[in-house]
Amino acid sequence: MSAPLTSLDRPNSYIGRSVPRPNAKRLLAGRGRYVSDLRLPRMLFAAFLRSPHAHAKIVAIKTEQARAIEGVHLVATGADLARICTPWTGTLDHFKGMTSAPQLPLPLDRVVWAGQAVVAVVAESRTIAEDALELIEVDYEDLPVVVDIDGAREAGGPLVNPGSANNTCFRSQLDNGAVDDAFAHAAHVVEEEFSFGRHTAVTLEPRAIVADYDPSAGTLTVHHGTQTPYQFQDLYSRHYGIPEAGVRVIATDIGGSFGMKLHVYHEDMAVVGLSILLGRPVKYVADRMESFVSDIHARDHRVRARMALDARGEILAMDVLDLTAIGAFSTYPRTSVVEGNQVIRLIGAPYRFKNYRATLEVIFQNKVQTSQYRAVGHPIACAVTERLVDMAASKIGLDPFAIRARNVIPDNAYPQTSPTGYRFEALSHQACLKRLHEMMDYDGLRAEQADLRKRGVYRGIGIAAFVEITNPSPAFYGVGGARISSQDGATLSLTPSGEVRCLISVTEQGQGTEAIISQIVADQLGLAQEHVKVITGDTEVTPHGGATWACRGAGIGGETALQATRALKRNILEIAALILQEQPSALDIVDGEIVDAGTRNQRMPISEIARIAYFRSDTLPPGTQAQLTVSHHFAPQGYPFAFTNGIQGCSLEVDVETGFIKLLKHFIVEDCGRVINPMLVDEQLRGGIVQGLGAALFEECRYSDTGQLMNGSLADYLVPMPMEMPDIVIAHVETPTADTELGAKGVGEAGTAAASACVLNAVNDALAPFGATINSIPITPAKVLKALKRF
Repeated sequence: MSAPLTSLDRPNSYIGRSVPRPNAKRLLAGRGRYVSDLRLPRMLFAAFLRSPHAHAKIVAIKTEQARAIEGVHLVATGADLARICTPWTGTLDHFKGMTSAPQLPLPLDRVVWAGQAVVAVVAESRTIAEDALELIEVDYEDLPVVVDIDGAREAGGPLVNPGSANNTCFRSQLDNGAVDDAFAHAAHVVEEEFSFGRHTAVTLEPRAIVADYDPSAGTLTVHHGTQTPYQFQDLYSRHYGIPEAGVRVIATDIGGSFGMKLHVYHEDMAVVGLSILLGRPVKYVADRMESFVSDIHARDHRVRARMALDARGEILAMDVLDLTAIGAFSTYPRTSVVEGNQVIRLIGAPYRFKNYRATLEVIFQNKVQTSQYRAVGHPIACAVTERLVDMAASKIGLDPFAIRARNVIPDNAYPQTSPTGYRFEALSHQACLKRLHEMMDYDGLRAEQADLRKRGVYRGIGIAAFVEITNPSPAFYGVGGARISSQDGATLSLTPSGEVRCLISVTEQGQGTEAIISQIVADQLGLAQEHVKVITGDTEVTPHGGATWACRGAGIGGETALQATRALKRNILEIAALILQEQPSALDIVDGEIVDAGTRNQRMPISEIARIAYFRSDTLPPGTQAQLTVSHHFAPQGYPFAFTNGIQGCSLEVDVETGFIKLLKHFIVEDCGRVINPMLVDEQLRGGIVQGLGAALFEECRYSDTGQLMNGSLADYLVPMPMEMPDIVIAHVETPTADTELGAKGVGEAGTAAASACVLNAVNDALAPFGATINSIPITPAKVLKALKRF
């Protein structure tokens, strides 16, 4: 019987062990290979003239002076690129009735948000290109602007896309059980309207792309800072009419993404077209101010929700309306509907109740697009649910822990199907709740809170349970017609020196993909981790796969690596058995040595197997063909998704004179299934929590009534800094999924999922003595003072 995956007392045991990332020293030494740093022979540079208007007709574009500048190679308008690029539409078939206008790299006759790229200049340097932009004249004719949700929904009001019946992109409803009857007979009802401000990713490395079209061969190579190279290989091939085999996308080191670099951007498609027009490499790197007006935004939601409970405080029903504004287009190819869809399907997820109704309206407006960003929809669903639970606890007179203990789905009650239609395999809410209560010293915190209130110090304690979606199957995008893979591939080779090279389709953006894949391979093959090299992010050499998004890297990519490694190990042992005249089952590999399975006596190094197979195959029995390279693909086939869960806690202090909030300590108990590298898991959780705290207290893209982004720079847009962040205490429960042998689910979004809900509950807890409440994120000092009627 083989040892369990997390048995750390055996040689070469890496699954479940904290080990450093193999690429850490290289990156810390400044030897990262980023697209931003890339310089190719004959490379040119692109810059874009952007619209100052949120909505306007393009009357005329005058480019003669710009074309005349020395060093300018091309000035391109929308019409120039439309001749070689087919339009795209950000819809998915399974979102019935969804609409979105066709998009092109640059607009033909109309701009639809302030900051939209209108004209491209390609020159010998970025400086020359930007100088040329100043000489371009564009005549605009203002059109009515749709900025806020109410204006977008107003009957007979201005339209983002003229010719449409209204500004609705998509509308859907879930209705399960007897919602109206449950509310009619409820002992208690709580309801609230919530608003969630827009924010954006602010990655360390901005969007970057170098497109290199070779007209002599008809091939395109794109160096692209993206999570999903195979997705873009397909898109560039189809929209520019280049055979897929002639398109290579290389994504080496990526300086952060968080979902922001998943999507098709107009500038990126334009750069590919510019390279095709010129037959030379063209580079574009967004500067920080461009990023604010062109990177996708997230979380522009207004949610009206109510919850019905019986006299004991057990949840009977929920009724939700989510209005989400997505900008002028739906993003392509993943759409801007996915976030709202996940909001209404994740609301109430930790709790057992049967009656649920939710309506989703996705609305166009004259702003930059919103779409998938870390923890897609999770923070909204969690904040709405957990705030209502706290409101119910207060109304009934229950402690926040007690009401959750009364309502969470019991750990022994799985599998379960939620009233929203999600199928949960196995979660651990009860275990997480109990562990958090102990870890926080909850009773001690409450005693301290009461004592400090007597002295005029107002501290708040907030908790929030969550469920996270991971490991998406073909039911996620494939069902809607998008060519986004749910499977991953790995190719493993035993090299002549006895080391292993793993080419895999999951990608690395700093989260540790290379580390966990090398740990899995080393663990399963019986090698030291340093003898495993992992190669990612190149469509020319790595197998096709979905890459890294939705926390699928470990759960799907890791399982792919595990199964591929086991296949390679079988092949190695079969050759060793021939050489040693043993049965393969009598042999094993430990520390790179073929050993007797029973006694662990060393027989020969695997490097000797490789030497014989590659250089002296004549000494093997006749008919033997050594297979020391294996390829394997894996796609989930059980549940449509894996779900992780956990609970977060927050302790903070509110200065009721200034409205400032000081974070004191944050806690999380999280269940991601099999933990492969505890150190990486903990740092993923900390990073996610910091992003969630940023959304809770600091980050918001603020717009004027005319659709102008008013804080589009780091001088005005607040991001969390180390001095604002509290200590973050982490604990784990492990409930491996049975859908894979590895048992890993995902962890990258769990920290973000509940952090803002925690803060929302904690701030309201701190303000409870004043009868003040807040229902809007981010929670700014001005909002606190307004709630206290001091502003």
